[in-house]
Amino acid sequence: MYVLPAKKQFLVLSHLVEGASIRSIERITGVNRDTIMSLLVRAGEVAREIQDSYLVNLKCRFVQVDEI
Repeated sequence: MYVLPAKKQFLVLSHLVEGASIRSIERITGVNRDTIMSLLVRAGEVAREIQDSYLVNLKCRFVQVDEI
């Protein structure tokens, strides 16, 4: 199984954070869109774990967030 190098993973995730589309990232980096989606899912899972470990026992009346 081929593992995408860390630098390429960082490049793909950087483009995603900047709001680039998956297809444009595919063209720019040469990484297949299925691989990009897989990387996005894994990054989201890690982000959820971090968020769940830090945001506990909050008593908030209102929460305002954006897509970033």
